[in-house]
Amino acid sequence: MTGRIVCFGELLLRLAAPGRELLLQSPRLDVHVGGAEANVAVSLARFGHDVAMVSAVPRNALGIAAVGELRRHGVDTRGVAFAPGRMGLYFLATGAIQRPSEVLYDRAGSAFALAPADFHDWDALLRDAGTLHVSGVSPALGPAAAAATLRAHVDLLFADHRDIAVVLGRDFDALPATQRNTAAAQAAFAAFPRLRRMATTVRAQHSVDHHELSAQLITREHEVGTQAHAITPIVDRIGAGDAFAAGLLHGLRSGLDEAESLRFGLACACLKHSIPGDFNLAGIADVEAFLGEQRFDVRC
Repeated sequence: MTGRIVCFGELLLRLAAPGRELLLQSPRLDVHVGGAEANVAVSLARFGHDVAMVSAVPRNALGIAAVGELRRHGVDTRGVAFAPGRMGLYFLATGAIQRPSEVLYDRAGSAFALAPADFHDWDALLRDAGTLHVSGVSPALGPAAAAATLRAHVDLLFADHRDIAVVLGRDFDALPATQRNTAAAQAAFAAFPRLRRMATTVRAQHSVDHHELSAQLITREHEVGTQAHAITPIVDRIGAGDAFAAGLLHGLRSGLDEAESLRFGLACACLKHSIPGDFNLAGIADVEAFLGEQRFDVRC
């Protein structure tokens, strides 16, 4: 894979209750910039890739700050346009013990949601692109739009059996848990001729603060898996799936084989659980240390 990476999606602000408090338990909210595609863009930029973000934000202090945060991490933001509307938000109350985390989205009327389909100059934005990364933009419009997007464009899909069930209208839950993603991938390959690979993390949750994470990469010819890593305690799991996507894309674009790329992506996802905020700020050295024998040593 060559050429720059273009990420298209909505920039969001996260407003989170401090610590493990409930929303509005105290009169304070911590603010982070995020959004699935922005999370991927920041990770890839920190890994040294040429990454551009395409989005729409309001021309106010919130939109300008969000764009500035991406730029600070090395993402090209010339494709982020100012548009009428408001800033998309989501609110987070982090779970504790047996209480799960709670997310509340407030995105109606956002600049990104209101922007028309022809708002961006796609010919110019994709001129030097080798990869276009989207997640949930067209699929959010419904199964028909998701199917059209997959049929026309997608060759690597980050999804599990539940996502495929929505798109294809099929239920894979009757199968043993270990077979669901494989069956879903094969159904997706049959439905979408351009699709070559499907990747996903597999999460086992023992409590809010004790998870195990592994990963699968399923192709038309074979399947690659990883061992599971225990993650406990958890600082912040938001953005872990995006960290996985960025890590896998980095590996594939950097010449690693599929198994190495999958392990790199999983390591990124695991490390994200230790970092507050939406962005995975771990660098290549952090990932390599996680994968190596010196993962817990203090580095100078």
